[in-house]
Amino acid sequence: MKKIILSVLALFLFGNYNSVEIRPNIIWLVAEDQSVNFFPMYGDETIDLPNLSSLREDGILYENAYSPVPVCAPARSSIITGMYPTSLGTHNMRTYAEFPQPKPSKDIINYSPVPISNVKMFTEYLRKNNYYTSNYGKEDYNFKKTDGSWDYTCTGGSCSQKLEPLWRERKKDQPFFAVFNFGITHESQVWSQGDKELYVNPDEINVPPIFPDTAEVRKDLAVNYSNLIRLDKQIGEIIDLLKKDNLYNNSVIFFYADHGGPFPRFKRALYETGIKVPLIIKLSKNLDYDTSNSSLVSFIDYAPTVLSLAGIKPPEYMQGKALLGKYKSKEKSEFIFSSSDRFDEHVDRSRAIIHRGFKYIKHFNPEISRTNNAYRDNMAMMKNMKKLWDEGKLGKDQAHWFKNPKPLEEMYLLDEDPYELNNIVNDPKYANKVKFMQESLNEWIIKTNDLGEFSEVDLINKFLVDGSQPKLSPLNVDYKDGLVFLRHDDNDITIVWRKIGEQRWEIYSSGLNTQNNIEAKAVQIGYEDSEITKILF
Repeated sequence: MKKIILSVLALFLFGNYNSVEIRPNIIWLVAEDQSVNFFPMYGDETIDLPNLSSLREDGILYENAYSPVPVCAPARSSIITGMYPTSLGTHNMRTYAEFPQPKPSKDIINYSPVPISNVKMFTEYLRKNNYYTSNYGKEDYNFKKTDGSWDYTCTGGSCSQKLEPLWRERKKDQPFFAVFNFGITHESQVWSQGDKELYVNPDEINVPPIFPDTAEVRKDLAVNYSNLIRLDKQIGEIIDLLKKDNLYNNSVIFFYADHGGPFPRFKRALYETGIKVPLIIKLSKNLDYDTSNSSLVSFIDYAPTVLSLAGIKPPEYMQGKALLGKYKSKEKSEFIFSSSDRFDEHVDRSRAIIHRGFKYIKHFNPEISRTNNAYRDNMAMMKNMKKLWDEGKLGKDQAHWFKNPKPLEEMYLLDEDPYELNNIVNDPKYANKVKFMQESLNEWIIKTNDLGEFSEVDLINKFLVDGSQPKLSPLNVDYKDGLVFLRHDDNDITIVWRKIGEQRWEIYSSGLNTQNNIEAKAVQIGYEDSEITKILF
């Protein structure tokens, strides 16, 4: 009987189907700044995470999931669009932010990159197909979001202290997509939570070989493990709410981290510690089975996967592959590509490629130090490591990351060298593999139109018009048979409308039959909204 149930489920989740489409609820549980290194389901037994372990038991553990950038805002732009940040122009950290951010010069202003014309936040496609979409905790996409993207969202101070079941705001039986972002594991929490109770003994922690075994390092590692325990408790609250509302069994739940861990040589680094992340997907039936997936997965795959699970065909411009659902890709990814460019005030372009257990990294600015970042210097561990470096007291493996200039190229055997300390790029035995990786990386740079070769000032001049975001032209309004029809000269934009006095914008699809006064506008990523058109009855 169990095999029959699994087979029926597989028809929906893993293959094509012609029967009545099941539209699952989809929930994302997102941890900030965490790599696979600290999770029991990936082999670290330092702590127990019962709620995440429960998700793992009910779903798929992806063994090789990667962020295309080892820092949050560029990575999040990839998640929400299904495209590489280097193709979107969102590869530099915090190109757009609603609060002041460090920049390398006065010429780097706050701007929202302008991608190819039809790129949208994938939640628009969900809303057009009657999904209720909500985002709790964080957006920060490296571009200004559009008003067509969410039914409900809160960030920062607009969120209550208690996690809210936002799906309860939807219409009866309406499928929903909900994001919950957990900041407790963010880099900043290593020092913010430093005086709080520790749930692990620092003396019992295994210190990775890339760090010196000091009290400061052990303390910060213990804080991070303690924050993961706090995260697991918060995730348990969401799971309990889903079960209380009888939604858990029929929901697809993703758990992932937005990039690698919060420490030096983790976050902002193209090593595995910076880009390899946990990913668990619990399927839409609570089936008691244990499975893993070793395929290469990138954040560009998340958007097409969600659309496919919802029965929506992913748009062709998306660069990722659907992992599950009606439109599951028949092909597996052969490569992982990742990039780094500007992190806060420092510009340092590097690119990485992974293929069959090898990783190749190319640094375009080998003379630039990897250790300079004012924000990270708040961490006691970073201060301690810098002091030991200055005093010449770091061991060989710990000093690897500090040495300057960086090697122009690096290559590692990941299975044999998980912390990427033995650079084999000049080993004659691997000369053919190095050449293959170089050529494959160059092909990807050309094929995906990698914008990293251009200075950020040049990109700003390319995207903006006289220093301002380009503005969309007004809507056209037609009246026919008692209906109001809205259109725009550019068919790729999105039209949103709402009753005057209401907060939420709806996505326009066809003629409106209403006796209420409404307002409407055109929206698109990278553009200033059109002037609002008011229609008064």
